[in-house]
Amino acid sequence: MNNSIEKKIQNKRQIGSVYEQKAVEFLKEQGQIILEVNYRNILGEIDIITRDKECLCFIEVKYRMNNHFGSPFEAVDIHKQKQIKKVAKYYLMQHGFNEWIPCRFDVIGFEGENLTYLQNAF
Repeated sequence: MNNSIEKKIQNKRQIGSVYEQKAVEFLKEQGQIILEVNYRNILGEIDIITRDKECLCFIEVKYRMNNHFGSPFEAVDIHKQKQIKKVAKYYLMQHGFNEWIPCRFDVIGFEGENLTYLQNAF
């Protein structure tokens, strides 16, 4: 990989980390308990996992500087949704949750500095 591509990837990860941390702070303000940040398993990654009262929330965070390439919510397409669901199922199994635990899939989208929180996004 050439140096400029590596720098772009690093910058993208750094930007992602900054906005994931902003999302974590927002969720804490909303009263949610942060269980995991950047949870990874063999199937993929979930940005944030929280507990909101009795519900487990699997949260994807997307940042867009502007909407020239679509909204942050459009980036969570059906393929990404399926992957997140698989990772979530593995998380539930790994942590001993039964199939009756209420779960929710949310998306936090940033357009510039504007945060939009979409609960039950899919």
